[in-house]
Amino acid sequence: MAIKKNDFVELDYIGSLKESNQIFDITNKEEAKKLKIFNEKAEYGSIKVIIGEKQLVKGLEDFLIGKEPGEYKVELTAEQAFGKKNPKLMRIIPMNAFIKQNIKPFPGLQLNLDGLIGTVRSVSGGRVVMDFNHPIAGRDVVYEVKVKGIITDAKEKVGILIHNLHRDIKFDFKSNVVEIHADVPKQLEEAIEKKIKGLVQEVKEVKFVKPKAEDKKK
Repeated sequence: MAIKKNDFVELDYIGSLKESNQIFDITNKEEAKKLKIFNEKAEYGSIKVIIGEKQLVKGLEDFLIGKEPGEYKVELTAEQAFGKKNPKLMRIIPMNAFIKQNIKPFPGLQLNLDGLIGTVRSVSGGRVVMDFNHPIAGRDVVYEVKVKGIITDAKEKVGILIHNLHRDIKFDFKSNVVEIHADVPKQLEEAIEKKIKGLVQEVKEVKFVKPKAEDKKK
């Protein structure tokens, strides 16, 4: 069965920089250990994504459409992967701003400033150059992908959608009715219902059940 848009797919991958072969992302724990890049703080495991929902870089999504489950290797240009470098996302910040927060910046340091993740590129003359582009922006990349299968079970697909919102949200799925146990705004309820019905054709109804006070304490 070939992959098409809106399919739920389980896969593993290794992402590396084309010019240096440096690995920047890997899903398989044993493979990470074998390559001696295992990080105890990282989360490993096959990922389950929805093709067309921008959960992968666009070039990889486009490549997978029409492919059967199996192993593939694909080279992507910067534009197909994480985009070109945007000069407007390079900013000069006074050193005093860091001193006030007891931060000693150095090239390569990644920081969260006002909700934006940036990398220090240089420090000189009381000025710090911060780069808020994606760390891999402007780089050609290579993905080695193992597509393990296309997910067809309706309950599993609903679970993937709901856990993409929040992994701790509980739900039931019976007789094509999804019952979500969460206290969310009405507008968000409508958006979630539309998304679930649009991507899981078996779902006929979506209900929201507000957790009881004693359940929230657990």
